Amino acid sequence: MALINVESALRRVLEIMKKRPVGAGVEVLTYKRNRGLSVIKESFGIYRVRERGYVCEEIVVREAELPRLIRSILKRECPRSRKVRIYTVDGKAELEHPRKRL
Repeated sequence: MALINVESALRRVLEIMKKRPVGAGVEVLTYKRNRGLSVIKESFGIYRVRERGYVCEEIVVREAELPRLIRSILKRECPRSRKVRIYTVDGKAELEHPRKRL
């Protein structure tokens, strides 16, 4: 997917996640693709958020807690970024495939 503004990334991720089936998700990466986060829909209303970059951790949250968590991760992982990349993934296995780095 194309580069989008970091200010609109949260809204875009939430829109995409509402439409994705269980087991699928999105991956948000910085311009250089070396830091970011991924969100996988575990079941209805339950999401698994994986952060990798400055902090590496995996958190399971409910839908109500998701926007606040994504916002804080984006501020931590993309502090000076103006653009981020959003990729849709069909499963957890796709997250392990390396993306081209700049």
